[in-house]
Amino acid sequence: MHIDRVATQSNTLQSKLNRVIKSIMTDVIIIGGGHNGLVCANYLAMAGKKVTVLERRKVVGGAAVTEEFHPGFKNSVASYTVSLLNPKIIKDLELHANGLKIVHRKVNNFWPHDNDNFLAFVVGTEALKTEIAEFSVSDSASLDRYFRDIDMVANLIRDHLLETPPNAGGGLKDLIKTAKFGNRLRKLSIEDERIVLDIFTKSVSDFLDLYFENEFVKGAFAFDGIVGNYANTKTPGSAYVLMHHAFGEVNGEKGVWGHAMGGMGSITQAMAKSAAKKGVTIQTECSVSEVLIKNGSAYGVKLESGENILANVVASNLNPSLLFNQLIAADKLPIDFARRIKHYKNGSGTFRMNLALSELPQFTCLAQQERASSDHLTGGIIIGATERYIDQAYYDSLRHGWSNEPIVEMLIPSTLDDTLAPPGQHVASLFCQQFDPDLDWDQHREKAASTIIEQVEKYAPGFKASILGQQVLSPLDLERKFGLTKGDIMHGNMSLDQMFSTRPMLGHGNYRSPIKGLYMCGAGTHPGGGVTGAPGHNCANEIIRDS
Repeated sequence: MHIDRVATQSNTLQSKLNRVIKSIMTDVIIIGGGHNGLVCANYLAMAGKKVTVLERRKVVGGAAVTEEFHPGFKNSVASYTVSLLNPKIIKDLELHANGLKIVHRKVNNFWPHDNDNFLAFVVGTEALKTEIAEFSVSDSASLDRYFRDIDMVANLIRDHLLETPPNAGGGLKDLIKTAKFGNRLRKLSIEDERIVLDIFTKSVSDFLDLYFENEFVKGAFAFDGIVGNYANTKTPGSAYVLMHHAFGEVNGEKGVWGHAMGGMGSITQAMAKSAAKKGVTIQTECSVSEVLIKNGSAYGVKLESGENILANVVASNLNPSLLFNQLIAADKLPIDFARRIKHYKNGSGTFRMNLALSELPQFTCLAQQERASSDHLTGGIIIGATERYIDQAYYDSLRHGWSNEPIVEMLIPSTLDDTLAPPGQHVASLFCQQFDPDLDWDQHREKAASTIIEQVEKYAPGFKASILGQQVLSPLDLERKFGLTKGDIMHGNMSLDQMFSTRPMLGHGNYRSPIKGLYMCGAGTHPGGGVTGAPGHNCANEIIRDS
């Protein structure tokens, strides 16, 4: 018995030693298995690094996951549509070979109006001109100029998506980067320079005034300026948020939106499969409680279970507020950095719902207009047709937490993907804007959800009765479930002071934190929010460059 006890103790010690040795041999730990973390892991593994991804939840993917939310019904839980995922990343990670399939919406978006009409952003410029001419011949004629200007700035931004921004105080290398960027701008005409300045400084309303006059046309374009942006259409800088949603593409076609078959989780599952093939270790249900730091350098992480995992490099896919204010003691950070990161701005005003439906919604405007077809139900259905409506929803949220007439974007992905719901039935995503992120949502969640349903009911009578089940995610629920601070889907405001070289903070726009060996690979770095993969790609490049 004594021999057995000694043998057991010896085996236990050997097991602990093996775990320590394995930890020491890990090159990189990535905190958070969202899409940017998985992209970063893939590129690091391609460079020969031994990578371990630690994910708090039972499944990787972060906010880009597909889950069953009602028996027989599954949907993209938070992130919900495809356009911004970078084509280079899709190719490099061989996502299509790992199961990803993206299909196009047949109509990009449509906006129901109170008068039983609607405006649709149909596919194709000429078709869109015809649609907009229903409301304004002048605005229809302005489309070419508008798209020309948008494409010019979008192409300029695309050139920098997969590049690390010049870092303030970075030395000669960053001065050269700044000069190269300035040279690209220098080649523009003076009017194009003005347009670039407009995009980065003007409100979305002021920017659209340069092109359009009809309230419905302006309202439709203005919507993208407040998506994930808790602001009104008159807020300076909101024109850039519009632009941020304009530089995407699907299957090589620019300016369109798509659906990932099987939901957004199919993107991150393909990324995880690609990573596993490269030898990346992915551990789920591993919640990190602390970044281990000694003598100003990160050397691993401590799990909530009490276990320490060691590595030469740690990369965080978390919101910067979560990383620096919860996983690192303030006395480990430079005083000025610690003071500023406490005030990093979060809160996108986003409220998400997923619904199981017995039938398709019956929108009155589609039944009343001959140009309508079933294709319109494959696009985004946006309740919030004018700037006046959008702004009133924002003002109401400041006073009451949310508006009695909220902004609602509905997608019915089951019109394109029959794997999400039983035959003849459907799932709907409701992506709603202008909900106060600081409200006590445990107290108000259900009332807000009811307000949203009632608002859709006004435009699609019978909608409420068709609901078989629902999942409700307030800003607080998005934080609890996905670690999105204040429910911020962008990992921080997309404002001028939190953009490009200043994201998350001036002096740390190059994916490096003030702690040696601690990097940032999430959407709290350039180029910001959305399922792009770019932050993960760029961070991996910097880690490789430093190793």
